[in-house]
Amino acid sequence: MRRRDREITDVNHIESILNECKYLHLGLADEGIPYVVPMNYGVTKDEADGHYVIYLHGAHEGKKLDIIRKNPNCCFSLERNVKPFEGRLACQYGMVYESIMGFGQITIVDEPVEKMQALTTLMKTQTGKEDFQFDERMVSIVTVFRIDVKELTAKQRLMPGEK
Repeated sequence: MRRRDREITDVNHIESILNECKYLHLGLADEGIPYVVPMNYGVTKDEADGHYVIYLHGAHEGKKLDIIRKNPNCCFSLERNVKPFEGRLACQYGMVYESIMGFGQITIVDEPVEKMQALTTLMKTQTGKEDFQFDERMVSIVTVFRIDVKELTAKQRLMPGEK
């Protein structure tokens, strides 16, 4: 990260961003050509080693799935509290934000129990509620993706003059 003065290192701050955003931009590479798609997500931590796990869901066919099957490497970004601000000169205009950027490996979840847990996690991130019930029939009609996050950085830009 070039602007270390904007880096967020506090885990609670990072997790509040992860838990409060409602969508992320998933970045994939299709034979060297970038492909980015906004998606709802759910986030949790792996119980074994504590790395973040992001769950996504989609259809059983399509471009995104075709790309993931060829290349499981991915990146993602999300942001919140985005507001423009003005300056006296054009180069003093800017944007206030909090953002996260991450990299990882994306896999397709086939096991029904993990798919149910993944969709419960997704719904908790999206709604704050954990009381959704899924059965094997329901999870059979969606593809669930799991991103095991390998690297994650967070940063913020405050309003000029704020600390």
